[in-house]
Amino acid sequence: MERWLKVAGAVGLDDLELANFPIVGRGVRTLRHFKEGEKILTIPRGVLWTVEHAYADSLLGPALRSVQPALSVDDTLVTYILFVRSRELEYDGPRSHVAALPTSYSSSIFFTEDELKVCAGSSLYVVTKHLERQIEDDYKGLVMRLLGQYRDLFPLDKSTIEDYKWALCTVWSRAMDFELADGNSIRLLAPFTDMLNHSSEIKQCHVYDVLSGNLSVLAGKDYEVGDQVFINYGPIPNNRLLRLYGFVIPGNPNDSYDLVLSTHPDAPLFEQKHKLWVLAGLDSICTISLTLVDPLPKSVLRYLRIQRLGVLDLATVALKQIDAADEKISDSNEVEVLRFLIESICHRLENFGTQLERLEEQLADGVYSSGGNAWAAAHVSLGEQQVLRLAKNSAEDLLAAVRSGSGSKRALSSSARAQCANCEEVPVHFMLCARCKAVMYCGRTCQVAHYKEHKATCRAT
Repeated sequence: MERWLKVAGAVGLDDLELANFPIVGRGVRTLRHFKEGEKILTIPRGVLWTVEHAYADSLLGPALRSVQPALSVDDTLVTYILFVRSRELEYDGPRSHVAALPTSYSSSIFFTEDELKVCAGSSLYVVTKHLERQIEDDYKGLVMRLLGQYRDLFPLDKSTIEDYKWALCTVWSRAMDFELADGNSIRLLAPFTDMLNHSSEIKQCHVYDVLSGNLSVLAGKDYEVGDQVFINYGPIPNNRLLRLYGFVIPGNPNDSYDLVLSTHPDAPLFEQKHKLWVLAGLDSICTISLTLVDPLPKSVLRYLRIQRLGVLDLATVALKQIDAADEKISDSNEVEVLRFLIESICHRLENFGTQLERLEEQLADGVYSSGGNAWAAAHVSLGEQQVLRLAKNSAEDLLAAVRSGSGSKRALSSSARAQCANCEEVPVHFMLCARCKAVMYCGRTCQVAHYKEHKATCRAT
């Protein structure tokens, strides 16, 4: 692969090598010192896997153009990979890249039922189950529209559903996305660069040059000889890391829970409410991420305030239009919204197959083999339950404030953002009180300092 890339014009390969590392497996190692910000590697446009290049191929292009409507970006890249892998002649360079790819992946779609059940109740569990069905349907459609029509390009024994899932995970875990100046975006796979592993401790360091079409990687920090080179995939929660990339980060500060809010079109006053949702930047079906830093986003309350409107309140709110749902509409509406939210969160927490405290015990006792699929699923469940408990606490604080007559604005500003109960900073990494799970701390020092104040409340929980 490296020889092909050098001939194609890649720059920087003489200072790097592929190597195996503990825990993360294959990665890229430096052969010299690099300063932060220094260009490490450039992969030229001509060897990138893109939709444009798939359509430009003399054999694959006509087949792709015959499919109407056109395939999705992911399916186009998937068929490109499967096509190249099945070639026995020509395509030596691209085939050398395919040969260097992992033969299997640890995405959640490859988990056994027992492994996936460890995170039962999580959004990852629901999404994975949906994906399993969706992938089967997509593959059948792809066979009818393309694979089955061009068996000379896609041999039957190299285009099975397992091959499709493998190529799909190759795209999910290795593709890079870039926004272009014209508002469009490009998704691509870059040979050798796709061997770089993720670290949240470095800056974003891969760049796509729109003019040349080349991809470059910069040093996200200072590197010494023999160091592993990393890129930063971005602030991604464990449920998405495991689904797309096949790994998790214990104690991931970006953990989240995807809350789906929906209203049936046949619901009373739906048309009027739908207009208000649109004005508020929402829709009748919304997926809102609850996070450790912001466990109860304002958009959740905004949506539910509109959903719970009665006939009398609706006329008043319609006059206020876009600002209406940003504030408490009425005490009765706010109480109804918050009670519903708390009940909904409690129901979601009860549906987790293994509760938070039990999961913590199991992980501490080594019940799950470190780094294994069940271990990774346990960390996803742990993170999502922590987020939901923080969201529940924030909603309960808001409800108490409304019932006490102090209003919701002050309570929202102090409760909706998760912060250390002692120093009131928003920590990158956090720890919950082990007993009540209701307050968060920066670390052990703040927990000890706050214990005297928290003790009575904790014991009453």
